[in-house]
Amino acid sequence: MPADAVLDDLAKVADDRVREARRDDAVDGVPPRYVATPGSTAETAELLRVAARHGLHVVARGSGTKQDWGNSPTRVDLVVQTTSMAGVVEHAAGDLITVVRAGTTMSDLQSALAGADQQLALDTPIPSATVGGTVATDTSGPRRLLYGTMRDLLIGITFVRADGVVAKAGGKVVKNVAGYDFGKLLTGSFGTLGLVTEVALRLHPVPATQRVVSVQAPDGDTASRVARRVLGSQVVPAAVEVDQPAEGPVTVAVLLEGVDAGVEARTAATVGLLGGASTVGEAPGWFGAYPFGAGDIGLKITATLTGVGPVLQAARAAGRRHTVPVSVRGSAGGVLYAAMPPDTALAVVGPVLEDMRAVAATYDGTVVVLTGPAPTRRGLDVWGPVGGLDLMRRLKDQLDPDHLLSPGRFVGGI
Repeated sequence: MPADAVLDDLAKVADDRVREARRDDAVDGVPPRYVATPGSTAETAELLRVAARHGLHVVARGSGTKQDWGNSPTRVDLVVQTTSMAGVVEHAAGDLITVVRAGTTMSDLQSALAGADQQLALDTPIPSATVGGTVATDTSGPRRLLYGTMRDLLIGITFVRADGVVAKAGGKVVKNVAGYDFGKLLTGSFGTLGLVTEVALRLHPVPATQRVVSVQAPDGDTASRVARRVLGSQVVPAAVEVDQPAEGPVTVAVLLEGVDAGVEARTAATVGLLGGASTVGEAPGWFGAYPFGAGDIGLKITATLTGVGPVLQAARAAGRRHTVPVSVRGSAGGVLYAAMPPDTALAVVGPVLEDMRAVAATYDGTVVVLTGPAPTRRGLDVWGPVGGLDLMRRLKDQLDPDHLLSPGRFVGGI
């Protein structure tokens, strides 16, 4: 069928909100043929039915803040722009629940909840990211230590399958049901299992008071030991973050939240745990931000609690061994992010990645290349060894047998 006939079929669904793609619509360097901006779940479903009929490969895009995360898609025919599906559908303040459309930015969601002194207790390093993109990449920040990640806060989801069928899971209650937990399956799947259009989220009150207690340590191993003293205590921190630049001392920052009197008492206890050199004040400028910026090579590293110190030490050692600055930042609970400059040669990134994976694996962890220049990522095993890959492939085959959704972006080329 001629290309204009395909465009005509798409336009019958979304009228003037379907167009031919431009050069700036490329997804991680891969040019699409068409862009559609549906305004509802029903329109999204009909668009995907048309796309499936024509064998179009589909990638969802919100604010576009993480289009260069993971692998580049192997092919893109249709970009489904979700930003017109925005806004809070329902906010049940008494039940601490909200239902929100996937194209809503995280900053707009938090603003909408603030009037009721409530929040989605999920720090977002990129506030302009959409809710749908945050679900797709399972993005979270420092307070995951206390409140959990998106997987823990998501209680209901509406999504469209590759064949255009609308599916729902969960609801506005905090409970699990028998069968697939699609909320958890779609969270972190990079859009390869379904296109998320709406979610129900569990909320928390905005804390009355916040304090941050910080201290510097000479190296990563010492910083990790200091952090574990806090994590093993009764002060119940909302976050315990570490910041290790390529060279120099490592900073440990402990976030405490709650009512005034309780926070004051816990702050004093934390100062006692960290020592007399600690300071009390606002969160440092780096708190909650990735160590990498646009164009940098960014890694996500996981490890057990006891593995954080060895991972920090290994990152600094790898940087010195391969003559490249490697900075690391993240939770002392075992989720860290590392950065290297964008011009770091592939012949350097590869060995650093191997060194880091060897150490992380010793502590039941993984190292994923989140972002970086496309030529660099294409020369690397971005996801690394992943357990349960056969099961993931079977699930992909079941939900998207023709592999039309975000092909190649996820682990194992899913």
